[in-house]
Amino acid sequence: MDYIPALSRWFHIMAGIMWLGLLYYFNFVQAQALKDAQADGTSAGIAKHVAPRALFWFRWAAVLTWLTGATLLGKHFVTAFTLQGSHLPIGIGAWLGTIMLINVWAVIWPCQKKALGLVPASDQERARARRMAFLVSRLNLALSFPMLFFMAAGGHTAVFFGR
Repeated sequence: MDYIPALSRWFHIMAGIMWLGLLYYFNFVQAQALKDAQADGTSAGIAKHVAPRALFWFRWAAVLTWLTGATLLGKHFVTAFTLQGSHLPIGIGAWLGTIMLINVWAVIWPCQKKALGLVPASDQERARARRMAFLVSRLNLALSFPMLFFMAAGGHTAVFFGR
């Protein structure tokens, strides 16, 4: 048994569960809870203690998911990312995951740092950052469903695509 692919697969699945679990938590639980907590003045604990910790795990789970996925593709990395042949489904899933990873690091995290007061920002900048983080997080939520489909389809190409 080759241990590198086995460990990569295990870490890919575990990190993916962490990443998507937190994505779903942010979109289905925390967004509304934070809104309600702001209305009654109890949001400080979420914004100060929960959100930064959850965002730490969210960001790094995204990186680990992507890196272990790339490791699993191995010599087929270019074939998958250029959407060739039987690697088309996994390639689409990989591209969606890559877009989501870029969104996390290039948009969501910088905006959340402003929104949570981790970096200096005016009230207007914080409000704009909150809105942008919300919208891009919702985009990632929407992308996660086809991404999961194509990741599963990659391992079951014949079932989904008749190949």
